[in-house]
Amino acid sequence: MPANTTAPSGTTGSTGGKTGRKKGRRARLIVIVLVLALVAGIGYGTFWSVSTVRASYPQTTGSIKLDGLDGDVDVKRDSYGIPQLYADSDADLFRAQGFVHAQDRFWEMDVRRHMTAGRLSEMFGEGQVETDAFLRTLGWHEVAQEEYDKVLSADTKKNLQAYADGVNAYLEGRDGKDISVEYAALGFTNDYKPAEWTPVDSVAWLKAMAWDLRGNMQDEIDRSLMTSRLDAKQIEDLYPAYPYDKHKPIVRDGAVSSASGEFDPAATPSTGAGSGTAAGAAEGLNTQLSSLSDTLDEIPSLLGPNGNGIGSNSWVVSGKYTTTGKPLLANDPHLAPQLPSLWYQMGLHCREITPTCQYDTAGYTFSGMPGVIIGHNQDIAWGFTNLGADVTDLFLEKVSDDGYMYDGKVEPFTVREETIKVAGGESRHITVRETNNGPLVSDRSSELEKVGEKAPVGNSAPDRADGYAVALKWTALDPGQSMDAVFELNRAKDFTSFRKAAEHFEVPSQNLIYADTKGNIGYQAPGKIPVRVQGDGTMPSPGWSSEYGWKKEPIPFDELPYEYNPKRGYIVTANQAVIDEEKYPYLLTKDWGYGSRSQRIEDLIQSKIKGGGKISTADMQKMQMDNTSEIAALLVPELMKINVSDKSVREAQKLLEGWDYTQEPDSAAAAYFNAVWRNILKLAFGDKLPKELRVEGECLYVPQADSSGPVDEQGKLVRECGQRDADSAQPDGGDRWYQVVANLMDDPNSDWWKTPARGRDEAIDNRDELFARAMEDAHWELTAELGKDISTWSWGRLHQLTLKNQTLGTEGPVPLQRVLNRGPWNLGGGEAAVNATGWNAAGGYEVVWVPSMRMVVNVGDWDKSRWINLTGASGHAFSAHYTDQTDKWLNGELLHWSFGTNAVTKSTTDTLTLKP
Repeated sequence: MPANTTAPSGTTGSTGGKTGRKKGRRARLIVIVLVLALVAGIGYGTFWSVSTVRASYPQTTGSIKLDGLDGDVDVKRDSYGIPQLYADSDADLFRAQGFVHAQDRFWEMDVRRHMTAGRLSEMFGEGQVETDAFLRTLGWHEVAQEEYDKVLSADTKKNLQAYADGVNAYLEGRDGKDISVEYAALGFTNDYKPAEWTPVDSVAWLKAMAWDLRGNMQDEIDRSLMTSRLDAKQIEDLYPAYPYDKHKPIVRDGAVSSASGEFDPAATPSTGAGSGTAAGAAEGLNTQLSSLSDTLDEIPSLLGPNGNGIGSNSWVVSGKYTTTGKPLLANDPHLAPQLPSLWYQMGLHCREITPTCQYDTAGYTFSGMPGVIIGHNQDIAWGFTNLGADVTDLFLEKVSDDGYMYDGKVEPFTVREETIKVAGGESRHITVRETNNGPLVSDRSSELEKVGEKAPVGNSAPDRADGYAVALKWTALDPGQSMDAVFELNRAKDFTSFRKAAEHFEVPSQNLIYADTKGNIGYQAPGKIPVRVQGDGTMPSPGWSSEYGWKKEPIPFDELPYEYNPKRGYIVTANQAVIDEEKYPYLLTKDWGYGSRSQRIEDLIQSKIKGGGKISTADMQKMQMDNTSEIAALLVPELMKINVSDKSVREAQKLLEGWDYTQEPDSAAAAYFNAVWRNILKLAFGDKLPKELRVEGECLYVPQADSSGPVDEQGKLVRECGQRDADSAQPDGGDRWYQVVANLMDDPNSDWWKTPARGRDEAIDNRDELFARAMEDAHWELTAELGKDISTWSWGRLHQLTLKNQTLGTEGPVPLQRVLNRGPWNLGGGEAAVNATGWNAAGGYEVVWVPSMRMVVNVGDWDKSRWINLTGASGHAFSAHYTDQTDKWLNGELLHWSFGTNAVTKSTTDTLTLKP
């Protein structure tokens, strides 16, 4: 076919060079390695040819005919494969976005939609049936369908349909192996064929996002599980109050005005304005929710482990304090490391803004969804962090075959039947039952049928018989307008239209920060946040009484906190408390992040301002990479006072002398301190927690009254093994645990510092003895992990990141995992540092969440903005753009972010024209 002629939809013209010569040579070498690896290792009795691997590479130059377009759409990719799209109508723009997303990421999109619909078994077989059953019980896809049919605006539905049409145009005429190499692997065991994309597939992704950002559900379960071994005071010790005195909330001023009934940043809180909801209003219900927790561990966590680590940093600085004279805005969401990255960088540009072409925006998108999630347009910039509002509650339900009890009467269940198709097996049929509080999640496990079997409840509670069922009430299970909000945000021109978009962003609740070209900065707390009749959401509630539950209407949007041009000249959001609960009439949550990251960012900004300096783009970038450990600053001075008798342990202790508490990858001090911290947590708290919270497979001996199991030789203790997945076990070492330990430091004889004698280990009687034991244990742990020579120790050798393909890279044959995955990399940073490369102290040092992208937006001078992704634009394992941003991300570098037409043209290396 001659150069520059039009190819059929999705086919490659002869101009179809995908990268420059250097990258082309590299790609050819990678293809050869892939083929050799597959021939040598997969062992399916066949092999993949070079053409099989290359078949799914997208065309990035020349032209392609795309049915349904009204005019040409240009797709301009830079040297990192990041596309900027130019069109003359909204419909053409979103149709092209769907096409380009499918070019680079369709496998990821396909897996996501099967997850949100509870249809993973159709792709991966019977091993996913239980997961599908739980997801069908939640009913994400049904809610998304209802949103599309009854709630979303006509314009939003048009955009969703155009996007779906673009995806389907790419799929048309392609076999799985022509779409992504994973389909070729799947084809060895499964005859699965991708189906057409639908608008509801896009809407349902917001439910998965909301699930992973759902707030304190895991804390609610954990508190309940703790009651089997800890008393109310001990549990309170482990969930301390937010430290407003040392970690500032997001919103410092303002209140709900008594005059207008709306939140006013200038209003003064009235006396006794706090929510005042007492903890423990659920009468100390002790539910045995371990099975539910196990089930949650099995649900694919696309964003990251649900807990204190998942969150983000974002902050905006007024032009008064910047070198540019205009606001600077930074954002880095902390999510699960995965390959490809959750984010896809893209620009969506109308060549001319008209009533039929309304978008000129760029930033981070989700493959599978139209629009830009985080970024900027020509007038404003915005960023997200997780607000952490408590939008889920668990309810105990007294059930029978006839229904569930409510206010003394038996009410019938809402019932639906679901059929789960299974690749290579027979279909499974399940019945989903719902009460007025939501679906019965306990129906999905035989163990969960006895949830609440031993729960102490009040005398008015109904007879438990074989136990209470558990229902989940969650705001995301009601239809909402979050998809409308995405498009409204992309079009917003000022703070008023920004807030209007935020009003529709119902789930998940996010902290939204704002800046505009006129120099304004702002913040809005949006979301559909429930108002409870009674209780504070920290423990499961009785579902059989109208004295509990939620009021009909959530917190009114006009009464949610916001800020606009605060006098201090900056706004920081990093999952800390939104507002002092004593100054606000509604309960947002009892389980905030504890503010270590946010306060460190605030301190860095303040140090620059108080020194008379101005903050630059480079300063913002440097702040994002800050590795300082708050808990090290608290503990190291005390650790240095410990008299250590063992020479080798004393040598390790000396590593901490003069350490500045930064966690660089080559730091031996950081490695040793974090090992000491991990062992302090284990000795003081971990070994005292019930088995349901401890790491699976880690065993210890406990008094026989506390457990059941094989009795030791003395007949006094029993062996008890942990049951929790390592990524979600406790104590995880997040900044909640910083506050727990900080509260105990002045009480060296607290019972928390004491441990009984076990085996060869003598009893510990106080804090300093426990610190000494932790230092010894950490030394021997690192000797085993890193060797005897402490001069070779480094934090990065412990704290490693491996990027894994999110299906076959975790569950596929080992040789295939090696082919699809990348790493490991040695990382700096750490838990609750600004550079939040999170790890779970109960489970080990492996990186379990990361800054999934980083951006610094230079408001008004958009082409001087900077951005980076965790991986690369491509989801094709052997594309030059699979992980081409990772090394730069690792080093804290940011790429130039072209936005204006001239800048984009200058940075373009490949241009593809989509033609009607």
